[in-house]
Amino acid sequence: MTTGIFGVIKTVVTFVWLLYLIDNLGRRNLLMIGAIGGSLCLWYVGGYIAVAKPEKHPRTDGKLSGGGISAMFFFYLWTAFYTPSWNGTPWVYNSEMHNQHVRVLAQAFAACNNWFWNFIVARFTPQAFTAMGFGVYFLFASLMILSVFFVYFLMPETKGIPLESMDRLFEIKPPRKAHSTLVAELRIQEEEFRSANQLAAEKEDVSYHEKV
Repeated sequence: MTTGIFGVIKTVVTFVWLLYLIDNLGRRNLLMIGAIGGSLCLWYVGGYIAVAKPEKHPRTDGKLSGGGISAMFFFYLWTAFYTPSWNGTPWVYNSEMHNQHVRVLAQAFAACNNWFWNFIVARFTPQAFTAMGFGVYFLFASLMILSVFFVYFLMPETKGIPLESMDRLFEIKPPRKAHSTLVAELRIQEEEFRSANQLAAEKEDVSYHEKV
């Protein structure tokens, strides 16, 4: 039943992410919100296990205690934070950020990297729990907090930026201000383009009337 609830939460949140979150909150905001929320949830789960030590106090009736239910709730809440942020958003970001000449190769490397670390986590998580116990939750909670700083200082927002302008986006410093700076530049370029077209049209119109 718990696995089924996990799947339902991921499915529902994924639809919300697809239909609303990704294009309204943006990539950077989603990643940072997901990292902060997910980290807090893991700190709670790890803290509960550290304090309650449920493995040393098993229940004979097969039911969860109040603290155990709260830990399960925060695990599901972590799923709700993780799914629309670090689960799918990096794939969107990866599909937008690369130069068109290397996009296919870069995405292939990104996919390989993703599955490599999936293998590492799946392979060594049992050993990690044996060696660290609840510390595993604290480890991943710490990594999620560090990722907030990584996104904030090093990753520019890519929402609404044309693929042809991605190189320029990553040239602008600091990255956290690159999106607004580039949007302003593109707006000026668009206005100049429209003014040039309007001026050219007016000149053609004057030339036509002079010929007539």
